[in-house]
Amino acid sequence: MTMHGRDQAVAEQAGAGQPPRAARKLPDRAQAVVVGGGIIGTSVAYHLAQLGMKDVLLLERDRLTSGTTWHAAGLMATFGSTSQTSTELRQYTRDLYKRLEAETGLATGLKQCGLIELAIEPGRLEEYRRVAAFNRHCGVVVHEISPREVAEMWPLARTDDVLAGFYIPDDGRVNPVDVTMSLARGARMQGVTIIEGVPVTGFLRERGTVDGVRTGQGDIEAEYVVNCAGMWARQLGELAGVSIPLQAAEHYYLLTEPIAEVDSSWPVLEDPASYGYYREEGGGLMLGMFEPVCAPWRVGGIPADFSFGELPPDWDRMGPYLETTMARVPITEQIGIRKFFCGPESFTPDLLPIIGEAPELRNYFVAAGLNSIGILTGGGIGRTVAQWIVDGSPDADITAMNIDRLHPYQSNPEYRATRTVESLGLVYATHYPHRPTKTARGARLSPIHSRLAAQRACFRDVSGWEGADWYAPAGVEPEVGELSWGRPHWFGYWEAEHHATRNGVIVMDMSFMAKFLVQGRDAARELERISANQVAAEPGRITYTQWLNERGTLEADLTVTRLDDEQFFVVASDTAHRHAETWMRRHFGDAHAFVTDVTSGYAQVNVQGPLSRDLMAAVTSADMSNDALPFRAARYIDVGFARLLCIRITYLGELGYELHIPAEQAAAVYDRLVAAGQPLGLRHAGLKALASLRMEKGYRDYGHDIDNTDSVLEAGLGFAVALDKPGGFIGRDAVLAQKAKGPMSRRLIQVLLTDPEPQMFHAEIVSRNGRPAGYIRSASYGFTLGGAVGLAMIDADEPIDQKYLDAGEWTVQIGDAVYPARTSLRPLYDPSSKRVQM
Repeated sequence: MTMHGRDQAVAEQAGAGQPPRAARKLPDRAQAVVVGGGIIGTSVAYHLAQLGMKDVLLLERDRLTSGTTWHAAGLMATFGSTSQTSTELRQYTRDLYKRLEAETGLATGLKQCGLIELAIEPGRLEEYRRVAAFNRHCGVVVHEISPREVAEMWPLARTDDVLAGFYIPDDGRVNPVDVTMSLARGARMQGVTIIEGVPVTGFLRERGTVDGVRTGQGDIEAEYVVNCAGMWARQLGELAGVSIPLQAAEHYYLLTEPIAEVDSSWPVLEDPASYGYYREEGGGLMLGMFEPVCAPWRVGGIPADFSFGELPPDWDRMGPYLETTMARVPITEQIGIRKFFCGPESFTPDLLPIIGEAPELRNYFVAAGLNSIGILTGGGIGRTVAQWIVDGSPDADITAMNIDRLHPYQSNPEYRATRTVESLGLVYATHYPHRPTKTARGARLSPIHSRLAAQRACFRDVSGWEGADWYAPAGVEPEVGELSWGRPHWFGYWEAEHHATRNGVIVMDMSFMAKFLVQGRDAARELERISANQVAAEPGRITYTQWLNERGTLEADLTVTRLDDEQFFVVASDTAHRHAETWMRRHFGDAHAFVTDVTSGYAQVNVQGPLSRDLMAAVTSADMSNDALPFRAARYIDVGFARLLCIRITYLGELGYELHIPAEQAAAVYDRLVAAGQPLGLRHAGLKALASLRMEKGYRDYGHDIDNTDSVLEAGLGFAVALDKPGGFIGRDAVLAQKAKGPMSRRLIQVLLTDPEPQMFHAEIVSRNGRPAGYIRSASYGFTLGGAVGLAMIDADEPIDQKYLDAGEWTVQIGDAVYPARTSLRPLYDPSSKRVQM
């Protein structure tokens, strides 16, 4: 079926020069066992061998490609992502498929016939112009073309409503079965053993580390195991105690009878507004579909014997979507239908791949949940996972794809069934910056959730928590409203919350933050070892620090508060929850240091702003003066019947306090704060204000504007590194080596647009004197500074300092427009931090 399908796959196997499956004897051990023989499994095995690991065994339960690879559509698209990692994965994959035939003698079916993306409505046009600018920065050739040019290249397509097309000449299509067989042969040529017909039935484990796999023919010891089982990956993970939240869903394409007017050299055509993609197949057309509301398949589990399988199409459900898809190419409404194919593919809760080492089990790696982009990223995913295994850490930014971003509850059947309905459709949705997820909501609620709802909070999904994003005034419903790239209808409400923080006092719920209690006689020593800053300060002191790997690049960005000699309180962001926890557990080893996740046990309520001290003094008997509770101090204080941890710290750039309140007393404390705050003009502030306030101050957010590829010095966080502390820390030698090289030519800078109208979000190109220097990693609107403001990692061919920044003319490209900007290494708002220490 892609299109030679199951018949081709079986024929390829027969000619592969391998003994019959029953005749293959399993080895007793291998350095790495890859489970699953689709595009991802063969790619991982190929790249492991290419990186020097020759003792690799790939086990496939049936035949290579028999899961979902055999029926994949085989699109090869480098266009479409504003993630540098994702774009580079696609580029590497295309280039690998291009050279693989010369290496293995087996063609991959790569045909670089081009790709055209259609923009039908203004929102999509703006998105694609933003994407095109970013993709060009990454080296992808993209041309914006007129409707007339679209019609010339695809004469059967209706173009009367097309605003523009985006043509990528080097993209196209590939044959999924062919490329998998070529990867398999390439792996074998480098010493990999591939055995089919051997299902893995369990895993061997010893003290939190995988030791091998169990099969019906015996156990196989292994140092590493890689779960590449596609839509079976979740079930296979359960056998190892590993949570892999993915779910299969029906996925459709239609094959027409031959059409005389179709030319096989035509580009692939994609029209997300019509839910479809179109390409030549067998002299006719293939119409692939991503409908906005999909149907999950086999929530209880995928049958073990489902091979080269297809599902009966649901004509009643799909009929209206199919009519819309066919209307883009009207001839398909008159021509005969050869096949309406339905086959399952797996999707993840956030529509991002699941890769990396499982938090639950050391050396157990996962590469699954590709959300219909397995073929077009398969080479890159395989290389990244293999490099991670061989070198011990990834060399690309994997924060958005790392398996440890996900939580076990997301594997629950009801959660998977509910969220997946939305996931498939989001593939083709316009990716507006404020688009909320609508399904599987209410999974995690703050202890004061109902209070915030009564204040007309507009909530959004924050790692499963309901986070208050902004608050509507009385008489206004807290609804996101119409999505756009401009100012939303609630822009003024957000602005008011921002100014209230700068000039008055606000209360902000941040209970979603990850919170850990670290205890034991070795707790201080172990935390010092993994922290770049000196965290074993006197009790009652909070320290901002980074955790680094041996390369000196970032693994976490968080705070550590020393409560007493043997107790510490660690707070990390919601997205770093499981990563931070796993980092501690694995590095503490057998030390007398114990990690307890207390996230659900405490609400975190932040009181921030110049009047925050007045508010706190009104609700507690504790001395809140600057002398008694200076910046970075932590004390237990009373508020009514509650005893809570009060930490004088800010993420907003003002005088403020973090209150960590026992969950059962949080509502009562909140009520006291609101009542006492009325005379002070207390406002509620949401996460939009958090973003704009922290961005004005240049505060970093791991996984958004800093990641695992950045050194602590490049990120501008050298002030939080204690290079001279006794005993050192993980990554110290790498930091010293970079420091010894002198001024850096790669640095994170703050960028402020001087025009107050444009909006920045992410991936806008930053240029110096007309030459691209980097891109915006994250941004918001700086109401105090008077324009959109963001953080960008820039590169230069000379040392970057403020003099270098001031000597250049800086601009930011947003879509097809360019705007002037100011740049700075220091925060543009309160650079000396006087306000936070007042």
